[in-house]
Amino acid sequence: MTRIPTEPGTTDGPATDDALTPSAATPRKNPLDTYFRISARGSSLGNELRGGLTTFMAMAYIVLLNPVILSGADVNGLKLDHAQLTTATALAAAVTTILMGVVGNVPLALAAGLSVSGAISALVVPHTTWPQAMGLCVVYGLLIVLLVVSGLREKIMNGIPLPLKHAITIGIGLFVTVIGLYKAGFVHTGGPTPLSLGPYGELAGWPVLVFALTLLTIFVLLARKVRGAILIGIAGGTVLAVVVDAVADLPARTWSSSAPVWPGSPVSAPDFGLFGHVDLFGAFSGQGMGAISASVAVFTLVLAGFFDAMATIIGVGTEAGLADGKGRMPGLSKALLVDGAGGAVGGLAGASGQTVFVESATGVGDGARTGLASTVTGLLFAAMLFLSPVAAIVPVEVASAALVVIGSMMMSQARHIDWADREVAVPAFLTCVLMPFTYSITAGVAAGVISYTVIRAGAGKWREPGPLMWILTALFTVYFALTPVKAWLGVH
Repeated sequence: MTRIPTEPGTTDGPATDDALTPSAATPRKNPLDTYFRISARGSSLGNELRGGLTTFMAMAYIVLLNPVILSGADVNGLKLDHAQLTTATALAAAVTTILMGVVGNVPLALAAGLSVSGAISALVVPHTTWPQAMGLCVVYGLLIVLLVVSGLREKIMNGIPLPLKHAITIGIGLFVTVIGLYKAGFVHTGGPTPLSLGPYGELAGWPVLVFALTLLTIFVLLARKVRGAILIGIAGGTVLAVVVDAVADLPARTWSSSAPVWPGSPVSAPDFGLFGHVDLFGAFSGQGMGAISASVAVFTLVLAGFFDAMATIIGVGTEAGLADGKGRMPGLSKALLVDGAGGAVGGLAGASGQTVFVESATGVGDGARTGLASTVTGLLFAAMLFLSPVAAIVPVEVASAALVVIGSMMMSQARHIDWADREVAVPAFLTCVLMPFTYSITAGVAAGVISYTVIRAGAGKWREPGPLMWILTALFTVYFALTPVKAWLGVH
């Protein structure tokens, strides 16, 4: 006798119907339902399709932004071709996100990690050729894959105490909220205070108004329990932005991204010129960065890619109800394997390392619970190989509203933390606040892990965290001390 798994987070094994007698038989599921376990996770085909579309609309900016970051990289006195970078970005996101859906069966989408792209552009490329830089991406991706295959990555994720997992979810919620507010121009940096309301302590400009109206619309729809509230809000906000831009005749630079107008030609031919140009170990040679500098670069990429993705998977997976009572996600290894392979796939495509995006939470907020949503998102990225001008229609200000909404949803995890217990509350607090305040998921996880083990040890419970937490504490100590360590090693 077999039965449909009902435990949240159960992902292993086929889902079949209980058929003791003909009268007990349930209607046959369609192949998509059977493969992705849509009904078993309490979802529906409509939820998955809508969730996949919502995630794509929240992430579409990466097709425009990643080429901007990487095209600034100076390679032997030449700038990288923008069209080739756009194709590479869409291709890598499509491949890895579809793999996450089909293999991992979780509603997580991948694309070029902006922290990885920034590091590649500013720190690696000036000292290497572009194929050597992409070789480092492949190397760090393969190292993470080895950690997954060995089972170490899943052990680390399961070894993190449950209160810290809840804190990671909260911290990511605050982090995506800050990202949304900043990208929308609602908060500003660079003034007399570290952060301000708008550039001069007050809100100004049509794009901010579009953001605010989109945000309030989504909140109202959620309060009224309207299905697809986030997607409806993004679609409505985009239409409003197009109308405002046309009526007010705004300059293109008014918007954070390109102006929300229908392109003259929505179709563009992909340029695969960067695909396959990889020099796997060239950066470690004398013609590249050198062995020490390249090793430090790989260590930094592995650490950031490993724990940024880990925290995002925990946060989004918990929000989707895929984790069990101890915060563990059965069947997690497949998702981790795809995420680890994202570094290698991104390097091969020429788009820099791919990682799980926190924007995946927007699709979860709109009902996505399975890998079908990721497959939909990946197919839409594939379409952007030919329709990249269309991605520019949704302004960043509109997509940012969805991030703020998701941040508010993820704050609900705060109810699971015992804030009266200082041994738990302090690490949880540091995890939550340092993610948005440092603009780094890894920094928040690192602070939470270190403070948790140190406080436990100070309370005479040094055995309680366990060996893995102490190993992580040592690694994160090196992470925080990376600048003096690099100076000691003579790395610039």
